[in-house]
Amino acid sequence: MSRSVGDQRPAGGGRGAAAASFAIGVENVSKSYRLWGRRSQFATLKSALLKRDLKLEPDASVPALKKVSFVIDRGEAFGIIGRNGSGKSTLLKIISGILKPTSGRVVVSGRVAALIELGAGFHPEITGRENIYINGIMLGLTRREIDQRFDRIVEFSGIGPFIDQPVKTYSSGMYVRLGFAVAVHVDPDILLIDEVLSVGDEEFSQKCVAKIQEMKYRGVTLMFVTHQLEQVRNLCDRALWLDHGEAVAVGDPVRVVDSYLQQVAGSRTAQGVVVSATAVPAPETEAQAEENAASPRDSLEEERWGSGEVILRRVALVDDQGRELVALGAGTPVSIELDVEVRVPQDDFVFGIGIYHADGNCVYGTNTELEGFMPQHLDRDGRVRFAMRSLDLVAGSYRIDAAVHTRNGRAFDYRRGCIRFVVGARVHDIGVYRPQHHWEFEGGITFREIDLLKRNVPAPVAEYIRDNEDEPPRPKKRK
Repeated sequence: MSRSVGDQRPAGGGRGAAAASFAIGVENVSKSYRLWGRRSQFATLKSALLKRDLKLEPDASVPALKKVSFVIDRGEAFGIIGRNGSGKSTLLKIISGILKPTSGRVVVSGRVAALIELGAGFHPEITGRENIYINGIMLGLTRREIDQRFDRIVEFSGIGPFIDQPVKTYSSGMYVRLGFAVAVHVDPDILLIDEVLSVGDEEFSQKCVAKIQEMKYRGVTLMFVTHQLEQVRNLCDRALWLDHGEAVAVGDPVRVVDSYLQQVAGSRTAQGVVVSATAVPAPETEAQAEENAASPRDSLEEERWGSGEVILRRVALVDDQGRELVALGAGTPVSIELDVEVRVPQDDFVFGIGIYHADGNCVYGTNTELEGFMPQHLDRDGRVRFAMRSLDLVAGSYRIDAAVHTRNGRAFDYRRGCIRFVVGARVHDIGVYRPQHHWEFEGGITFREIDLLKRNVPAPVAEYIRDNEDEPPRPKKRK
């Protein structure tokens, strides 16, 4: 699994502690709901008086959260995933202050805007305009500040013609549009979003994702519950997986999502599919995860996980002669070869690759599904080759990730950092990608040509060499 659930910092302080170095701290939070049985209820006041007992006692209680702990840094995007009923929405309501935990404590530092339930915070009998002002004031804005933001809120929501209609006449999509528009325009330090965004149409969902990315860039702390796992992979810095109220894993979103998908698909293994333990390293136990968290991995060490039903036995970067490379020049034609071993035949499979700079930034990534290859049969071993006529990277160190997984992202074999290579170049560009190009100048702009591709030296030195090369050879003096 990913980072240990126990890898947390003390929360300290109370709700709204301004001095906190983090945005949200959750420490051993538990929440239980009471269950009322027939014996603990009465139908009327008369029946209660006849029983001579007005005291109600629950028959039992059900834990919704069990000692959940984590810390979210300022400006971090944090996703919460899990099955229905795992406690995700309860956790968000506790952080937003709607619910109180049964035990444990929560520290929230900064102004919080929350989109928890459809229509939450709206009065159905008054208009959208009036609800905007009421919600803004509840979130700490003055009337003048709301006036300044009002037009932007209405424009973003896209419900201008209905803004003066009672909210009870709105559709579910209109509720979401107005609620999200208000939440993101009050300049929150922390934005909490539940699954309500899935109610909106595709156009508005894309608009919301773009706004979330913009807020993340501006340093707003984001925390959202969703079943759209691809959003968690793409938007989140970390993710939390809840199962029956317990924190199963918290850490790298790709690994947490994949661990969740492995469990969802676990019934196939339970039906008798046995995968060799040598296929992929065994999942970390909690004790091992804590030990690894205390002594971080070498950044050059490969990480690998998956079910092992299909494995990538070999991943290699090769030239046009089939020779494996660890160093190459810019613009070299290369291929990434994946030797595939099939242990359990599949009809749902995707091959993917990603190229990353040493600092972790993605240079390029794709997979067979994105490029229109529909899976049919994977029933015996084979080889996949991703060929590039010219790998136009600037000088630097890079890594390659390779994976084979199902179309919904459940990994058979995910190999992160399975190849490390260095690109050398005679020119000293910056960035990662070097497009094929040339310079053109017009008007009164002139340069003396200096062939830096052949002279891997600074321009003044190259100019001196060029001047001396142009001079005719001097005749030798006779003795």
